[in-house]
Amino acid sequence: MRDPSVKSYAPGYQIGKPIWGFAVVQVLKSEVESVKVGDYLRVAECPFQEYNVLPPEHPVTLIKEEEGVPLSLHVGILGMPGQTAFYGLEVVGKPAKGETIYVSSGASGVGSLVAQLSKAKGLKVIASAGSDDKVAFMKSIGVDVAFNYKTESVADVLVREGPIDIYWDNVGGPTLDAALGAFAPGGRVIVCGSMSDYNTKEAYGIKNTSQILFKRLRVEGFYWFLAGETYEGQKNKSERFMQAMVPLIKSRQLKWSEQVYNGVESVGEAIVAVQTGTATAKVVVKVDDI
Repeated sequence: MRDPSVKSYAPGYQIGKPIWGFAVVQVLKSEVESVKVGDYLRVAECPFQEYNVLPPEHPVTLIKEEEGVPLSLHVGILGMPGQTAFYGLEVVGKPAKGETIYVSSGASGVGSLVAQLSKAKGLKVIASAGSDDKVAFMKSIGVDVAFNYKTESVADVLVREGPIDIYWDNVGGPTLDAALGAFAPGGRVIVCGSMSDYNTKEAYGIKNTSQILFKRLRVEGFYWFLAGETYEGQKNKSERFMQAMVPLIKSRQLKWSEQVYNGVESVGEAIVAVQTGTATAKVVVKVDDI
């Protein structure tokens, strides 16, 4: 959430207009030959309202209905959060069997997928979150070392369980500092977010930057759509991602949970749950039945 006059990689919300996000929709009328009435689409930058009229150039992806794959997963594990986790690991992290990864915000929609994909590749997974309930959830999805960063020192846990080869950074700040001090040589930092700095007047100053040199670390931020373009070899395509993820979903090797809010009037409550960290699963707003 920010003033729309502040430029970023995505436009800000405007007061008095519907907020937008990723959505799964059903087509009621179409003047585009490749899109038929009754088709399901994943729509980027979709206004949260019951009906929308979209121009032909609006970014959409045709969804293929598959048994064992709920449509809602296309805004979660098969949507932007899943692609963020998958492409970030593959393009930036380049994990290898036997390595150790630390995931901050390990109970979040993205973090929990990073943890599970890493386990599937044979990595040791360390993950942190801010409540005991979230720690229990992380253990339930196979995290090897799950801890509450509010009651245990991140630095102490990483010294005890490390060294780490990959850090998936969702928070920045002191947690990033602690991770930089716990790396094995040649490690990779995947910068996905910086939650600790989003609502502060003065950003935290990283103190451990010398470790980037001493341990030959690579620190890289990424946007999911650009990483996806690199991995897939073209824009707005996700074939390789789907080929990798759908079998893991159908075989239940990947676990997921959803925190569903019903009705367009619940959008504000859903956003607060995400921004304050009180959500315990992927937040989904069910605007209407499809």
